[in-house]
Amino acid sequence: MVRVLVVEDEQVLSRALRRGLQAEGFAVDVASDGDTGLQLALEGGHDVVVLDLMLPGRSGVDVLRTMRGEQVWTPVLILSARDSDADVAGGLDVGADDYLPKPFAFTVLVARLRALLRRGAPPRPAVLRVGRLELDPATREVHRDEEPVALTTRETALLEQLMRRPGEVLSKIELRDHVWDAAGDDLNVVEVYVGYLRRKLGRETIETVRGVGYRVVGR
Repeated sequence: MVRVLVVEDEQVLSRALRRGLQAEGFAVDVASDGDTGLQLALEGGHDVVVLDLMLPGRSGVDVLRTMRGEQVWTPVLILSARDSDADVAGGLDVGADDYLPKPFAFTVLVARLRALLRRGAPPRPAVLRVGRLELDPATREVHRDEEPVALTTRETALLEQLMRRPGEVLSKIELRDHVWDAAGDDLNVVEVYVGYLRRKLGRETIETVRGVGYRVVGR
């Protein structure tokens, strides 16, 4: 049975998540503060973590940063009412695998969790390197041929999603759902931002696979 850790201090929401996830066949543990959530996460035994950012005591970002610092690579889905570009990028920078803003549809949450479970929990290098590209998620610094390249928050988040899965073709839907709010952004926004990245990094760095999506090649 897949075991999920929910770290959420809103009691009504945490109870609803427990009931809903159990109905979907998951085993669910719940923590209502950051310290307890971190302790459970470090003990291991969970296949995926649902983590709120605003928690009593230790913040969700601190929980996540400590997990990754301790080499705990359990996939983490951040769940938060804070959905600004800076918040999304901040969560991804410290090691989150996905980000879902509140309010959300429960069916979307379950779909995101199942996608993370299919992907598994590969170790995450501190600095991402693909071909001639280098990206440090913690500092958001990007280099091509060791020369710094200035990117916006969204551009960096999009590039990071591509670089975390080098060689894989990611669909527009998948990229939109990871970098933007799926309910509020058209798929064309992905194409627009891929264009921005190509202008700054070189057209050959991101390859279009017609009818499927994009992959980073870093040439």
